[in-house]
Amino acid sequence: MKWFPTVASEWALQWEYHNLYLHFWIAFFTVVIFLGVFWFAVKYRRRSEDEQPRPILGSNIAEIVWTLVPLLIAMSMFAWGAALYFEYASPPENAIEVYITGKQWMWYAQHPEGQREINELHVPVGRPIKLTMTSEDVIHSFFVPVFRLKRDVIPGRYTTIWFTATKAGRYHLFCAEYCGAQHSRMGGWVYVMEPAAYEEWLSGGAAGSMAAQGEKLFAQFGCASCHLSGQQGRCPNLTNVFGNRVELSGGATVVADATYIRESILNPAAKVVAGFQNIMPSFQGQVSEQNLLQLIAFIRSLSSAGSLGVPAGEAGGIGQRPPATPARVDRRTQGRPRQP
Repeated sequence: MKWFPTVASEWALQWEYHNLYLHFWIAFFTVVIFLGVFWFAVKYRRRSEDEQPRPILGSNIAEIVWTLVPLLIAMSMFAWGAALYFEYASPPENAIEVYITGKQWMWYAQHPEGQREINELHVPVGRPIKLTMTSEDVIHSFFVPVFRLKRDVIPGRYTTIWFTATKAGRYHLFCAEYCGAQHSRMGGWVYVMEPAAYEEWLSGGAAGSMAAQGEKLFAQFGCASCHLSGQQGRCPNLTNVFGNRVELSGGATVVADATYIRESILNPAAKVVAGFQNIMPSFQGQVSEQNLLQLIAFIRSLSSAGSLGVPAGEAGGIGQRPPATPARVDRRTQGRPRQP
């Protein structure tokens, strides 16, 4: 008989220790309180109708003890839990990033190397894995019990979570948020593989990396006609933009992360770059969440590999203003189709 569920990640063990600590104090105080209730009920019961209880003056020392001791115990729970939470929320820089999209009623996974999976996820043992997740329709929840891994997957937003698998095997994947009529069937498997086997699996059957697929979409939608690679065009240059601060019209700044790039494609009027006009149309409904992730992967690749053959650093970033004498865009062109 197994007293505890299978543990297959580093996080699982840490959360188990923390939960055991919480349950220890819950059990301890439950026993102490109930024993105290029974003891006081017997010791201080009224033995006759004429018995008068003696007045109790109280004890400052007792009050201090029963105030400070529970406070210190509660703060130890909080401090330990907070430390785990902040570590849990900060993926290592060397983590393998996998992109997850939830959709009624399936899980869609994309690996940076180009491998795609439906209701399956292959990862290597002993390597940190970062999951960047979003939903195409309703709220889902990515849940792998053996990893003690659970995070809501929300439409219109990217959420991240990470783990390091410690035991090779095949483990259940569930949706833990009711998402419709077929919710109970929205599941799959996580395959934890030895590093050599994972590399062999990763090298077979890919149709190009996510960045390469994103570059094709970039060309397909005609984005390069406005986002020029070697000079400043009508739109901000995308080389070296990802991860850097962008200056917006009005003086505010924002970090060009995946959320910002996604918003710029679907709702470009929300944050207009300083020095540029709001001439870009929305691509809402024209690109899927999978395509958005591919476009983001391509734009992200420009921060290290350069833009369409232009070495990184030769072209201006999206946060830079256009040159001093740019060709200004007439407001009449605002309705002209534009790509991200």
